[in-house]
Amino acid sequence: MERLRVSDLLVELGGELGLTLATEGVESAADIISSDVSRPGLVLAGFRTGFHEDRIQVLGEADLAYLASLEGIEAAAALERLCVETVPCVIVTSGQEVPAILAECSAKKRIPILVTNLPTADLVRELGARLDELLAPETTVQGTLVDVYGMGLLLTGKSGIGKSECALDLVEKGQRLVADDVVSIRRTPQGYLVGSRNDILRHYMEIRGIGIIDVRAMFGIRAIRARKRIEVEVRLTSWSDLEDYERLGIDAQTTTILGVKIPMVTLPLVPGKNLTAICEVIALNQLLQLHGEHPAREFDRRIRDIAAAKSDRQQADLGESE
Repeated sequence: MERLRVSDLLVELGGELGLTLATEGVESAADIISSDVSRPGLVLAGFRTGFHEDRIQVLGEADLAYLASLEGIEAAAALERLCVETVPCVIVTSGQEVPAILAECSAKKRIPILVTNLPTADLVRELGARLDELLAPETTVQGTLVDVYGMGLLLTGKSGIGKSECALDLVEKGQRLVADDVVSIRRTPQGYLVGSRNDILRHYMEIRGIGIIDVRAMFGIRAIRARKRIEVEVRLTSWSDLEDYERLGIDAQTTTILGVKIPMVTLPLVPGKNLTAICEVIALNQLLQLHGEHPAREFDRRIRDIAAAKSDRQQADLGESE
């Protein structure tokens, strides 16, 4: 999601960060759209340049001490500068009480006040990191995500082509299942794609002819993981004599998800093909490429060198004969 309501923030992070609502009945007029969090000490003092009105505002002990030092009219003016209607909420840290004048301003401008016992620095750090995850653009893909030798392989293809069966075989060989059937994907601020399982499906899989199985119960806790960065899409297709499939792998295919480009491998399926072994090879080959080794390009270079050397010998032999 790219925006978050304050009520959803309390549901998602209330227990984790100890956040509670101090102003009952006050609903925010603005959604949270930024993972950046502001500490508006200068705004209270009257310096509004650079003030980000769309961010969560955090008031620590020093901020409230400054407010307490002001006369009533000055304190009201300071809060008028802070409490604009585009501010989604204000968080008071370190277990401090919410001043009455702040509660009044909150009700007037429809800005909820949250409180937490966490110190200001801890809250800002943890809240920013978690908001990065919650506000990340997201989508869902029909497929299966497996961690193979540390590489996240997203298996895609039409229903019934064998994605789940391939993943099950990989798990049986010691790899790890992340998600089956429905993969939730988020784009991180660093530009990575992170896939996770559906909360309902979790570590269950549907195997046609058998039904629903519990991967964790069968193979143990080490056979699953909650999320994994997606590094390669493996697209499974039925073999067609009309298609021209990649033979050398010099020019890598790519696909784009949420604006992020990742490598893609298209695997045409025929009876008897060892799909599991090929998926393991894809993961290992990608690891080699990440370390600067590209077998296909090395092979091509070697063939070119041999051809060039042969051509040079032929030219030399021709010169001697003349």
